[in-house]
Amino acid sequence: MGKGMKAGKKPKMNNQQAQLAQLQAMQSRMQAVQAEIEQKETEAGAGGGAVTVRVNGKHELVSVTIKPDACDPEDVEMLQDMIVAAANEAMRQMDEIAEKEMSSVTGGMGLPGGLF
Repeated sequence: MGKGMKAGKKPKMNNQQAQLAQLQAMQSRMQAVQAEIEQKETEAGAGGGAVTVRVNGKHELVSVTIKPDACDPEDVEMLQDMIVAAANEAMRQMDEIAEKEMSSVTGGMGLPGGLF
């Protein structure tokens, strides 16, 4: 037994050990939430719904839907712009979802995004 310890008593965890245990639990929860986020999908459109895209939580483009009347052979550039706009909006929405879910774990600690 260590100095000053009585039989049957457990040593108290010091403050650093308690903080480390808390951080490890938070890290584990963050990994679980990240796995949940990766399973989510969001959808965004552009051009009044002429173009719709879906992205997942891994920031992968899952699908692109283009209404036939959006395909003007004289203005392919506008169609390309709508696809980019819809994809960017869907990615922004997914970032918002991820930030909201992670802040519920971190308690709004303001950790940089790259940490999760």
